[in-house]
Amino acid sequence: MPEADTFDYVIAGGGTAGCVLAARLSENPDVTVCLVEAGPSDVGDDAILVLAEWMHLLDSGYDWDYPVEPQERGNSFMRHARAKVLGGCSSHNSCIAFHPPAECLDEWVEMGATGWGSDEILPLVRRLTETVGLRDVPPDDPCGAAVLEAAAKVGLPTVAFNRGETVHKGAGWFQINAEEDGTRNSSSHAFLHPILGSRSNLEVRTNCWVSEILFDETNDDSPRRFARPSATGVRYQRPDLTGYDTVSARREVIITAGAIDTPKLLLLSGIGPAEQLREFGIPVRVDSPGVGSNLDDHVEGLVFWDAAQPMVTTSTQWWEIGLFTTVDEGSAQPDLMMHYGSVPFDMNTLRRGYPTTDNGFCLTPNVTQGRSRGTVTLRSRDFRDRPKVDPRYFTDPEGYDERIMLTGVRLARTIAEQAPLTPWIARELAPGPDAVTDDELLDYIHQCHNTVYHPAATARMGAAADPMAVLDPELRVKGVSRLRVVDASAMPKLPAVNPNITVMTMAEKCADLIRNT
Repeated sequence: MPEADTFDYVIAGGGTAGCVLAARLSENPDVTVCLVEAGPSDVGDDAILVLAEWMHLLDSGYDWDYPVEPQERGNSFMRHARAKVLGGCSSHNSCIAFHPPAECLDEWVEMGATGWGSDEILPLVRRLTETVGLRDVPPDDPCGAAVLEAAAKVGLPTVAFNRGETVHKGAGWFQINAEEDGTRNSSSHAFLHPILGSRSNLEVRTNCWVSEILFDETNDDSPRRFARPSATGVRYQRPDLTGYDTVSARREVIITAGAIDTPKLLLLSGIGPAEQLREFGIPVRVDSPGVGSNLDDHVEGLVFWDAAQPMVTTSTQWWEIGLFTTVDEGSAQPDLMMHYGSVPFDMNTLRRGYPTTDNGFCLTPNVTQGRSRGTVTLRSRDFRDRPKVDPRYFTDPEGYDERIMLTGVRLARTIAEQAPLTPWIARELAPGPDAVTDDELLDYIHQCHNTVYHPAATARMGAAADPMAVLDPELRVKGVSRLRVVDASAMPKLPAVNPNITVMTMAEKCADLIRNT
């Protein structure tokens, strides 16, 4: 292979983590880095960079738009938005920015992720936010201000986020990773844009869809009979679709394709449950039963009102307030969160016959520490086929997720009954006043819930002896050499908050792990 197609590090996926990692590794002028991304560049693209327009990105050309498999107890019409653009979901989301909760990180350590405790990781958050600037949302929405006053009356005092401790009961204006002029501070905009064209040791290849990880079965320092497959590069479809090219790695390949496409890529490369690989005629390189299992997500409900007063017509990103509470006392993290949206949100209700409006607002309770777990599996061995995404919402045997969601819907209604907010309410549109009993509300929730678009934990890290842990605590894929993963798939479980900043922080940690190898 020509030297021009060989680099020290090849990063498969130019998403939230991939952009951070490429920038950090290429800070060393003595190493070369190639970042390979399936989607286009975001440079100069206002459809991506103007944060207030983010909702137009759903179901667009920038979205993989994965359907979910039919759900036993959930909304089978739901779709998982995953970004197809440089910067990944940090170029596609609402830029709600939370530091990873210390309690979550310490729980990861208890689950076998040695070295990921709050003492080790929180200093990296400070390093990250020196590059990805965060700012408080300005309190310019009068309906939002009324939501906060009403929440305070039911025991959720007004707070500020990211001030050094996890909010267990409280509500406040979000912090967002965006400039004052409304430009999103995605990992691409913050980390890559300033260095593109100025670092000769970094190459970014966009519109190049990785189809598999390449291995040398004999390239290992140990004797051949003890050798493990060693990752040597990636194969990708050329932007003009005329065929395939490869790019080789002298040192390591790092997968940063996200919680849906990372397990898919591992499976296509022969790493996963042996039975599934054999079903599709894929040679088993590593029998790793945890690949594609343990899918964790934040399932989201909805209480939606027709507004009695005109709603705001401008916003930073239309979802500017978060509300947290702890339903089960003693929980290390809050177990219920709501987002306040200053826009109508009938994505999942209109098809079920619920009324809508042009002037409305909503609260969207979500189960932050859900116990249902789903899967990501192959549909075929063709990398162009969408994988099967089965979140298995509300299937935890104890009914925990339903119980927390019911509490959230009822709490949202209680907030709406408080005097500061009642002048803003013309009527409740969904679930509507006729839904009163637990069974009626659960039927509505099962049919009309959404997701906060936070899939995670599908190739989780854990103890070396844990057979379901795909990665060791240094993010190395077990059973092979020179291959790591860093994205939300590597999480042992989701944090209780929007996880995008946590994923960026994981990339900071991965960069340190690689540099210290």
